[in-house]
Amino acid sequence: MKTKHKVLLAIDGAVNLLLGLLLLLFPAETLSVFGLPPAGTYFYTSILGAVIFGIGIALFLELWGAGSGIHGLGLGGANVINFCGAGALVAWLVSGHLNIPMRGQVTLWVVAIVVLAIGFAEAVAGAWTYGNERSVPRKGPGMPPSSDSTFSNRG
Repeated sequence: MKTKHKVLLAIDGAVNLLLGLLLLLFPAETLSVFGLPPAGTYFYTSILGAVIFGIGIALFLELWGAGSGIHGLGLGGANVINFCGAGALVAWLVSGHLNIPMRGQVTLWVVAIVVLAIGFAEAVAGAWTYGNERSVPRKGPGMPPSSDSTFSNRG
């Protein structure tokens, strides 16, 4: 894996772990500190935190497990998640339907810009592929078995 891919995985993973942990463990406080709209229940906020935290773990699994054949969430998948999440956030901000204080709007714009910047950096770095190592077809329905043992379940 290229060094720039490792750096991007680490940055993306750290952002997800931090945000996920804050939302998972301190949903009310996180929303309040950043001026975000309160929730009637923090069920969805904590579930979102758990999902974001899991994405962070999957990114670090990809980073640290590559040498042992373990794969997590690669940069291509992370990039799709980043653009979808930031895109939805920007749509809400631009729509003007968020009744939140200026502090909350600034916080959300900063989050959107950071996530989009990470996404663009991953796209510019060619994060969609790892080169030849991922170009070998995997075994799957309707696919011939690969002669490359990289993707086999054998030890």
